[in-house]
Amino acid sequence: MDELAEAGVKVGGFRPLGPDGVAARMHEIQARMDQVLGRQDEASFTPPKAGFTPLNPYGPGMNVTPTQSSRELRALIDHSAEQANVDPALLDAVVAAESAYDPNARSRSGALGLAQLMPDTARGLGVGNPFDPAQSLAGGAHYLRQLLDRFGDVPLAVAAYNAGPGAVAKHGGVPPYAETRAYVDKVLRLYEARKNS
Repeated sequence: MDELAEAGVKVGGFRPLGPDGVAARMHEIQARMDQVLGRQDEASFTPPKAGFTPLNPYGPGMNVTPTQSSRELRALIDHSAEQANVDPALLDAVVAAESAYDPNARSRSGALGLAQLMPDTARGLGVGNPFDPAQSLAGGAHYLRQLLDRFGDVPLAVAAYNAGPGAVAKHGGVPPYAETRAYVDKVLRLYEARKNS
């Protein structure tokens, strides 16, 4: 389609703009809005990063799968894990299992963001915006550290991340919930794979 636009061919009654054309058009729209609203400063629109689409607002590489994260996301995971004294491979495995690296993930139970923190847990960890990747990962890493300190065991901490620390304490181990057992198995498999990659 970009080739058609460059050649000046109309598609469906309009001429496709391509990424540069879209950015230029957005500048025009912003300038017009500034004029209508009486703003005197320069247009405030900042063109999106290359690779921006409505389904991929973070640019290329940010729509990632559970087995491959982008360099930027990997760096955030590593940094958050280091700050919380958590193995980066473990945090990566938890994020992969929780949200499949989707920073806008929402669960049916109300968990939000990359680390799938419940709103009350997020607030308690100082996470103001659970959809912000850096905040979500920092909060998730610190929560994971708390659970590791409390239970002293990776499988139990992972189970508590899924089912809650109260459930792990009540059952004296991984709770007998099918979802939690499957989750622990998944995270541990991902953890081993990441440690060996």
